[in-house]
Amino acid sequence: MPELPEVETTRRGLAPYCVGALIDRVIVRESRLRWPVPAALSDRITGAQVQSLDRRAKYLIMRLDSDNALLIHLGMSGYIRVVPRATPPQKHDHIDLVFSNDRCLRFHDPRRFGSVHLIDEPAESHALLSKLGPEPFDDRFDGAYLYAIADKRRLAVKSFIMDSHIVVGVGNIYATEALHRAGIHPGRSAGRVSQRRYDRLAASIQAVLSEAIEAGGTTLRDFARSDGQPGYFQQSLDAYGRGGTTCPRCGRTMRSTRLAQRATVYCPGCQR
Repeated sequence: MPELPEVETTRRGLAPYCVGALIDRVIVRESRLRWPVPAALSDRITGAQVQSLDRRAKYLIMRLDSDNALLIHLGMSGYIRVVPRATPPQKHDHIDLVFSNDRCLRFHDPRRFGSVHLIDEPAESHALLSKLGPEPFDDRFDGAYLYAIADKRRLAVKSFIMDSHIVVGVGNIYATEALHRAGIHPGRSAGRVSQRRYDRLAASIQAVLSEAIEAGGTTLRDFARSDGQPGYFQQSLDAYGRGGTTCPRCGRTMRSTRLAQRATVYCPGCQR
């Protein structure tokens, strides 16, 4: 599933083509996504100008001058590309936003687990966003924040930092990498991690996500950037998917296990 770095990479790639552009036409070829595409989508947003393209967690927020916004989730295998408006659609190209600048934003989603919502309320108060935790780059996200919330919790620290009510955007790959960098065993109870170690973990989360964004995300199966190219952060992975190989930090053999039904790799030598 595309995570925060993949969605942020998509946002950065799309914004120069759509911000300031007028929506000339909306084409919905398949409305049966995770939630049905609103039947009034074309009528409501045709002629509107895109004011900004933002991101909250794994959602894109396209704000329009018509006091509406589109809330877009890429699902498990979805992506959005910018193509010339005359480009013939391919299989699984479900929605086009055609702009007056002869460009088209094309939403592609083979599994149809993505979604496109039309909202007229402040996006942050929408039910899908209102209960989310802070962004990992927010000022209030740091070791002290994690330590305070983790107090007395028996939940494994990996599951703790992957909870979007705690902090958004720390998916399985990035949680595995951040814990390895911070030297924290993924199965350790969240309430048994000191604030000093949470300081290190918060910094590791921010560093891993920043590096992944700059590398264009991580391509393991389906993700491609808005220009159709893959992300390259997988070439920098030190832990995820490396069970049975040598730890680049201490030289011990990395171990693979499952934690909360997620594939988990850790080093028994330097993660405690």
